[in-house]
Amino acid sequence: MMPLYPLYINGRFIETSERQNVLNPSTGKVIAQACLAKDSDVDLAIASAREAFDKGSWPKLPLDERKKFIFKIAQGILNKAGDLAKLETENAGKPIKETTFMDVPSAAKAFEYVANNFESYLVSENLNISEEAKAKLSREPMGVVVLIIPWNYPLLIASWKLASALAAGNTVVLKPSSLTSLTAFELGKIIHQAGLPAGVVNIVNASGTKIGEKLCSDKRVDMVSFTGSNEVGKHILEYSSKNVKKLIMELGGKSASLIFSDVDIDMVVNSSLCSIFLNQGQMCTAMSRIFVQDSLYNKFVANFVEKAQRIKLGVASNHETQMGPLITDSQRKKVIVYLEKAKAEGAKILCGGKIPQAPELKNGYFFEPTVITGVNPHMHIFKEEVFGPVAIVGKFSSAEEAVELANDSDFALASCIWSRDLSLAEGLAKRINAGTIWINTYGMFYNRAPYGGFKQSGFGKELGKEGFLEYTRLKNVVLDQSPDAKPLVNYWYGF
Repeated sequence: MMPLYPLYINGRFIETSERQNVLNPSTGKVIAQACLAKDSDVDLAIASAREAFDKGSWPKLPLDERKKFIFKIAQGILNKAGDLAKLETENAGKPIKETTFMDVPSAAKAFEYVANNFESYLVSENLNISEEAKAKLSREPMGVVVLIIPWNYPLLIASWKLASALAAGNTVVLKPSSLTSLTAFELGKIIHQAGLPAGVVNIVNASGTKIGEKLCSDKRVDMVSFTGSNEVGKHILEYSSKNVKKLIMELGGKSASLIFSDVDIDMVVNSSLCSIFLNQGQMCTAMSRIFVQDSLYNKFVANFVEKAQRIKLGVASNHETQMGPLITDSQRKKVIVYLEKAKAEGAKILCGGKIPQAPELKNGYFFEPTVITGVNPHMHIFKEEVFGPVAIVGKFSSAEEAVELANDSDFALASCIWSRDLSLAEGLAKRINAGTIWINTYGMFYNRAPYGGFKQSGFGKELGKEGFLEYTRLKNVVLDQSPDAKPLVNYWYGF
């Protein structure tokens, strides 16, 4: 029997008449059905979250009690780790190695980290403003928070956002991507089993075009935290402006990796392969622009292309698979269009650029790891996010030129610097316009370190103390202790 995933609203699992087939990108086959929310379901979810915040126990719960619930969610993820990894692989096309060793344990650790630290983040601060006055700064939950999750890291990014939002005392309406909703619904089951009060977490599923405006424009919603494309992000900004609210926007990227000639060639090639072909290149932090110092360029390109051609494509559930399918056929077509445009503009494809012909891959949305050169800053593929397994490799002569190439982008999410000269690397990091700079590594996300970009990559942070505090509001209470309880304003008009 085909698995059916209901909505989760106000502590109840709700089946709807309208449903969606959920596909496995490796095979193109239907693996489940997910219920789709109508406007009335979205309204109920928002109303339930509002009621739970305004009149429920969750925001008022003692912090040590709230902490226990967050730990229960973390443990619930670990208890179902194998099943969650398998489901994420089947639904999102992520190789089982990635979901098993990265996504699922990292999701649990996100909850664990917040549970262990959020009480210290919420400690009030007392300020002695003057001899007469003092102030108390305190953190409060924002209220009702809408969390909108992308399809490339469904469970992990949902966990990043949920852990902070819940620990801060907010109530939540979670909207996963309709392409990859299954692990979000499983997370809903874990939350339900953890015993959180009804209405604290609500999960609705539908296309963003159908319910996005209703979620983001509703005045009962205090905050929207979104991770996804710039195109959708601009719509969310428009919707949210109808009733002003706080936003976190983690949008796209066109990240640059700068490789200097003093590095170990094998290490930097292997690391660079991971930086663009992990998750099939479907990462906002993908190092899709790789710039190599000219004295190392030819050797790097030869090694990089040779190893890119050896990456094993396969069905994502196979433990030997190193790169799985793209999320949909339409996403694959988008990649092909970018490559055709790049060739027409003068770029050269050194490897890949095609749909693999292996019989076992014919029904999935696979695409070969692709390396292109001869790209200049005026080309579309240099400027725009492809979101696929396509690496641009260029060269630079000086550190100054490297910085110019890295910063020649509307995006500013992340960057890599590879050099044994740490003084050089740290100096360049100050000059590169990006929210996260990795030196001699890639993709290391730590729960205690904030993450987020600048420019067209959005605003706001996830993770760390800074990311947690995004889900709070700061209140200032001023107490005047003037003699005889008569502050200066008492005398202003001379009465």
